[in-house]
Amino acid sequence: MTDVDVVVVGAGPGGIAAALTLADRGRSVVVVDKAHFPRDKICGDGLTALALRYYERLGLDPGAVASWTPVDACHVSSPSGRIVCFPLPGDGGHHAVIARRQDLDQAFVDHARSCGIDVREGTACENVVQTPDGVTVSTPSGPIVASFMIAADGMWSPVRRMVGGDVGTRPRGEWQAFRQYFELVSGPAADELWVWFDEDLLPGYAWSFPVGDRRVNLGFGVLRDDRRKGADLNRLWEGLADRPAIRRALGADAQPEGPHRSWPIPARITDVELVIGRVLFVGDAAGATDPMTGEGIGQALLTGVEAAEAIADGCQPTSVGPAYQKAVHHHLFADHRMAVTLGRLLARPLTARAAVRIAGTTAWTRRNFARWLFEDYPRAMLVTPRRWHRGMLTGPGAYAPPA
Repeated sequence: MTDVDVVVVGAGPGGIAAALTLADRGRSVVVVDKAHFPRDKICGDGLTALALRYYERLGLDPGAVASWTPVDACHVSSPSGRIVCFPLPGDGGHHAVIARRQDLDQAFVDHARSCGIDVREGTACENVVQTPDGVTVSTPSGPIVASFMIAADGMWSPVRRMVGGDVGTRPRGEWQAFRQYFELVSGPAADELWVWFDEDLLPGYAWSFPVGDRRVNLGFGVLRDDRRKGADLNRLWEGLADRPAIRRALGADAQPEGPHRSWPIPARITDVELVIGRVLFVGDAAGATDPMTGEGIGQALLTGVEAAEAIADGCQPTSVGPAYQKAVHHHLFADHRMAVTLGRLLARPLTARAAVRIAGTTAWTRRNFARWLFEDYPRAMLVTPRRWHRGMLTGPGAYAPPA
């Protein structure tokens, strides 16, 4: 039997972020994950400034991530075909990076182990029993007893079911995404980040993210609704790489490196239970995804850190849950609601065309639209004065070299 302060289920970004924060605060922690690393995690592979700042804060070395590919601009195509290049600030730091998730997550797990954290791969959480004093997790290698649990076990969250939580009425997720790696890319997408707001994808978009060695992550993400059933989503995917604008970006010789993969993405953090007893949910298990873009790595890191901080700061066990809920509300709720509203507006081709045109008006609007798109500051920053601070619109990127 293992006896620790906190057991974390899931060794993805949210779980490892929580474990590192707890260890730094002097709490004993063990992380279990049913997978063996490196494992392929279906993802767009894009890292926003929000995610990068947390990775930097938590000590991840970019040099340990094999496919770490910084980008300095985003090329956006509106529904009319108008292309605008949105440059990111050239301040020496990173505002956007592409990295294959299998490389990124392996490096983060390795970093946690180098900090002395017990990460147990191939160890499934088979059952969870809560008592007034803590939780007991059953695993194939024996029980783990802890005062608290952090569930970072994905959108399906078996832990949520084990502790009697509401799985909700939208089990397939608010977003559906497809991705496929392409090799032999000879067009501009080999080195550049591209986004296409094609009319039939709205409210969603297609992307091409460079991952090095003339390879890209090509995919799309769309909001699920009554119009988009499984067969319709598959039809949207068919021929995506051969759309003329996308093929021009990839080049004539680009070809699939392997099969395409599809996955649902939850974006419902304002509608789910974040805490059930002594279990705190983070990342996809908490529905913590940007409802406008489907991005979730930064949100997973943020919620993982906040859950760990709430536990570490909890003078009384009963204060932990409310403290975590308050922190998540402070950091994400206003941005979630703003993104939902903007997503509805951008579902209309006319509005999407106008948005790209207005954002591309001047050098200032292009630069700040890129920063806003890549979460360099919160979606609703301008309408939440409580979060204003000096330099909020001018700060350097992550991993900036010393001055």
